[in-house]
Amino acid sequence: MQVPIGQIIREELRRHGKTNHWLADQIHVNPRTINKIFLKNTIDTHQLLLLSKALEVDFFRFYSDALN
Repeated sequence: MQVPIGQIIREELRRHGKTNHWLADQIHVNPRTINKIFLKNTIDTHQLLLLSKALEVDFFRFYSDALN
């Protein structure tokens, strides 16, 4: 059971009409790191929390949904 979390984050960022640079500023990382996140199938929980807060999306929900 794999959640394509990087793709989901990219889709949410685009849906919000925000840029990679904006998101990088929000979570205090280099914009290149955002591109790397988009390629990930797994992610650190603290980073996922920061992304959830920045985009106002509960990204943890995608993992919870995968359990059912």
